[in-house]
Amino acid sequence: MKLSTKGRYAVTAMMHLAIHDKYGPVTLAEISQCQGISLSYLEQLFAKLRKRTLVEGVRGPGGGYRLARTPDQVTVADIISAVDERLDATRCCGHENCQNGRRCLTHELWTDLSRQIFSFLEGITLAQFVERPTTSDVVLHQNNRRRDRSSERFIAPAMM
Repeated sequence: MKLSTKGRYAVTAMMHLAIHDKYGPVTLAEISQCQGISLSYLEQLFAKLRKRTLVEGVRGPGGGYRLARTPDQVTVADIISAVDERLDATRCCGHENCQNGRRCLTHELWTDLSRQIFSFLEGITLAQFVERPTTSDVVLHQNNRRRDRSSERFIAPAMM
């Protein structure tokens, strides 16, 4: 079983919002640049996240997106469900026609695994994930990399 890019990118983008929540709205362009996700792909994901009231748009100067709920009220399972992602370890997508149109011998095992994974993700909020020490390390690294890139752009024209 594999979580698709859609689910991974949605969780990553929502984590970015949660981390930067105290600084105000975040543009999709910033998330795109910092997280390496296509801007057009983010636009599609955020339409779904907005529809499920996980994010809200802020118009005008300094606008962008922010969480529609507090980080402790948003689970990873909420995000994955919002972008139409199914966590299903069965080969038959739960239709019970895995072996020549009939239920296979291990169908119940894979169904139980799918439930366990979803339950695990329901137990993790954005707030809990943001507070992990390893998350802080990654944010620090990304911020340093972003500063380095912006100073390169600033210095490069002067060298010409």
